[in-house]
Amino acid sequence: MTVTIGLVSDVHSSPAPLRQALEIFAAERVDEIICAGDIAGYFDTLAPTVALLRQFNCMAVVGNHDQSYLQQPPENSEPAVRAYLQGLPQTLELSLEDKSLFVVHANPPSEQHGGIKLLNQQGEIRDDRKAEWAEYLRDFEHDVLIVGHTHQVYAEHVGDTFVVNPGSSVFNHSCMILKLPDMTVQTFALGDRKVTRCWNFGMLYR
Repeated sequence: MTVTIGLVSDVHSSPAPLRQALEIFAAERVDEIICAGDIAGYFDTLAPTVALLRQFNCMAVVGNHDQSYLQQPPENSEPAVRAYLQGLPQTLELSLEDKSLFVVHANPPSEQHGGIKLLNQQGEIRDDRKAEWAEYLRDFEHDVLIVGHTHQVYAEHVGDTFVVNPGSSVFNHSCMILKLPDMTVQTFALGDRKVTRCWNFGMLYR
């Protein structure tokens, strides 16, 4: 049996690309949907973004922008939105088709900053970064690690772990579908744009 999982991340209060991703997932009849954090941030349309995630029964983890929002919510913030963000876990652990999955916004064990940066500015894998993260994950006990935060789009076997980052739906114009147990991904472009494999490279490598 094959299980399919729709993946989004770093939606940053942008309902339009998120809706398109969710419609792709619906058309592909995925079994589950996961958002790897940063639901808030950058734009002022958080409420409809949260409503979409709820409508499509998305699982999600908290990101650094979500935590910042909760620390200093705007005066017009809605109690239901704050309650949703407050209820998000830092990590998720799932077992599907004999594969163990771990979801965190940036990197294990439960980091919201830093993140797994594998790409250069042209969106190509950096072998030195991959080797560094393979060592970091040497004792990691899950088959699949789903992350966000870095606004990089990749699905790479890093040591014994399949590390997947669907990128930002609004900035990378991307979402993914992960298939288990074969651990393959399909990447979809959003908003009639090409997928930007690495966004805001300078900020991420300061």
